[in-house]
Amino acid sequence: MDLQSPTQSAGPLPAYRAMVAAGELAPDPAQVLGAERLQALWIRLRGYNPTARPAQPGLLTRLLRRKPVDGADDARPHGLYLVGEVGRGKSMLMDLFFASADVARKQRIHFHRFMQDAHGRIFRFKRDNPDIADPIPPLADSIAADAALLCFDEFQVNDIADAMILGRLFQALFDRGVVVVATSNTTPDNLFKGQPGYDAFKPFIALIKQNLDVLAMDAGRDFRRARLHGMHTWHVPADGRADRALDTAFAELAGDAKAGPERLTVTGRTLIVPHAAGGVARFDFSALCATALGAGDFLALATHYHCVILDGIPRLSPNNFDEARRFIVLIDALYDHRVKLVASAAAMPDELYQRGEGAKMFERTASRLEEMQSQEYLGLPHLT
Repeated sequence: MDLQSPTQSAGPLPAYRAMVAAGELAPDPAQVLGAERLQALWIRLRGYNPTARPAQPGLLTRLLRRKPVDGADDARPHGLYLVGEVGRGKSMLMDLFFASADVARKQRIHFHRFMQDAHGRIFRFKRDNPDIADPIPPLADSIAADAALLCFDEFQVNDIADAMILGRLFQALFDRGVVVVATSNTTPDNLFKGQPGYDAFKPFIALIKQNLDVLAMDAGRDFRRARLHGMHTWHVPADGRADRALDTAFAELAGDAKAGPERLTVTGRTLIVPHAAGGVARFDFSALCATALGAGDFLALATHYHCVILDGIPRLSPNNFDEARRFIVLIDALYDHRVKLVASAAAMPDELYQRGEGAKMFERTASRLEEMQSQEYLGLPHLT
């Protein structure tokens, strides 16, 4: 659909209804509800342009305010947090909302990319301004100057470095009038759950629930899993035909999301994903299994991406046992989190590692690879 059409300019709900009428989308009650809630926010945000940039507004300042001012908590509309399993259409709805939002300063960004940029800016600020102890207020000033509306795709918190700054950063952004819309596979209460420091992270969860309305999109059809239905996911041999099949699979699974490199932060290190979009990541086998990556890296991939496309899995043997060992750990992580795997390989799973030390150990992995091709597995929801 043309994002500049009259229907689109009237807001996300008319644009969504037009797509259903044109047969581009199947009717879905959960999507209708999401579009309605985004439409309500779209109306409240028309012409929204907060100008106040309080460096450090405190409780006393807020209590003494007599009337709403631009940028203040009492003038800023609540944002929206769309949560549900992958494939519910959350990102599509947010894109319709973002494209039509009548806000002069707005930004749509993948949440992990936003946090990576924030860490980089904090590092540079501390380096260039050693006499200023707190980099958060100037960082919030800079972000708010660029965007009064922030739309985050795939809001997820797995890294302690992110957890440590989120509360203060988002409070500063809210104080500056920034409105946040986010999509996530995880409810606010389950963000960072089970991680060391979760109790200290709870105030941020409360902050999100205080400033964003939470809408669960649990009903309806999983469109990403529907795309996997009937898809051939294991291509032998790993030749040009297989490359083209994997190109097609990536395009279908990523949808309209813009593809490019992404970076994940894993225990303070940066893991580069060379090609990713819409929750789908693509790697050459050597990039994952012939380099010094470990269980933590594979866990980050498994929780962040619902599908991994892997090019060129070779035959395995004692001669490349280190690669085979990493591949086993990778498949365990993907399997445990129900990540979908589309791959090209030199052989079928039960023929990849046929003899020598390690062959017996690989039997379990081969069994998992076979199961991961089944329609039953492909229909399972991704576990973040």
